[in-house]
Amino acid sequence: MHTVAGMLKRILTLAAGVGLGLGLAFAAARVSLAWGLFPNRDLNRTSAYFREVLELVNENYVDAGSAAYDKLARSAIHGMVESLDPHSEFLESKDYTNLEEELSGDFSGIGVQVEMRKGRVVVIAPIAGSPSEKAGIERGDEIVRVDGKNLEKGLPMDAVVDRLRGKPGTKVAVGLYRPSTGRNLDFTLTREVIKQASVREARVLPPHVGYINLTEFSEHTGDEFIEALNRLLKAGIDSLIIDLRGNPGGLLDAAVDVADPFFKKNELIVYTQGRKPEDRDEYRAGSDGEPLELPIVVLINAGTASAAEVVTGALKDTGRAVVVGERSFGKGSVQSIFKLKNGEGLRLTTARYYTPSGVSIHEKGITPNVEVVMSPDEDSKLRLQHLRSDVTDPKEFKERFGFAPIEDRQLNVALDVLKGLSVLDDEAAPATP
Repeated sequence: MHTVAGMLKRILTLAAGVGLGLGLAFAAARVSLAWGLFPNRDLNRTSAYFREVLELVNENYVDAGSAAYDKLARSAIHGMVESLDPHSEFLESKDYTNLEEELSGDFSGIGVQVEMRKGRVVVIAPIAGSPSEKAGIERGDEIVRVDGKNLEKGLPMDAVVDRLRGKPGTKVAVGLYRPSTGRNLDFTLTREVIKQASVREARVLPPHVGYINLTEFSEHTGDEFIEALNRLLKAGIDSLIIDLRGNPGGLLDAAVDVADPFFKKNELIVYTQGRKPEDRDEYRAGSDGEPLELPIVVLINAGTASAAEVVTGALKDTGRAVVVGERSFGKGSVQSIFKLKNGEGLRLTTARYYTPSGVSIHEKGITPNVEVVMSPDEDSKLRLQHLRSDVTDPKEFKERFGFAPIEDRQLNVALDVLKGLSVLDDEAAPATP
């Protein structure tokens, strides 16, 4: 009997993902308690020029209140950092506190993962079981309005988060544009404390196939995955499907924990690389004993991002799994969190992550071995079917939700792939006299 235990590492590291409630993207946390100036000629010259402009604005701008030094400096820092990429950000004290709440998994909001794309707030995936998923918000939807007010062009992500968050039980009106249909949609959602289990489903599919659906990568994902895997192994599974569809990512160390049971001790799972050759961090398997060997299929789609791509990339790259579904999102940058004075912080892209063979997923995604494309409508219906698995009668399901349960084509193909692998294993096995 296979069991897996004792491999959970805590690295305080996240893989890229920007959300209203779950995974942001970070490398090993670094702390800076104050700005430091280094003896650098270019830096000194630039700082002097900035000071000159700062003084001119402060002394001459018509509205003295708007030209206070502190206000001008903060606006300048926001502009400097947030012009770099969609994931780098200067965090005011309130935003830094919100970030800490997200990392602890304790926050109140509507539960949707988003990213800023060309000035538009785009949904990566709704969080499983959240108000957003229950309302029918889909990946690819664009948030254009909150409480009747349009989102201004260039509005920073933290301002969008601030509008959508609030006390549990309060309502927020969200206006969306759905590119797939060209429709404008309006939802009124009730904010909730978003606490979710990483493992949404863990069951045995006929004949002996283990199925684990992971919705995110958070602090407890490794423990939850190992517990579910051990339970399925005890039930006698001989193959495994890991469903990462719509998984927006989260903690990178959680991704390493999930991949760990399938790798030999000290074998490379993923590495991050900054701009200097010495800025390379390797994440290796830490489990004692032999790795778990069984046929594996990983299910992905366009909502599979960051830490979910780390697991997929590691298993595909090393030939340990067949990947079925659609090309993944392609979020492979890593952010470090710097703590500043006054309770503020800086989130800065410092590296990208790479699969064991050195492949970068950033802005490329992972191409499945077997492509099975599903429409956003199919994705939305399947999410609801998974969410309301308690409604087992098809007639009742249609009456309550307005459609009959649909076929999960990607899951069916995954099962066919495992059958094919089983046939190949049987043919390759030595004959018994």
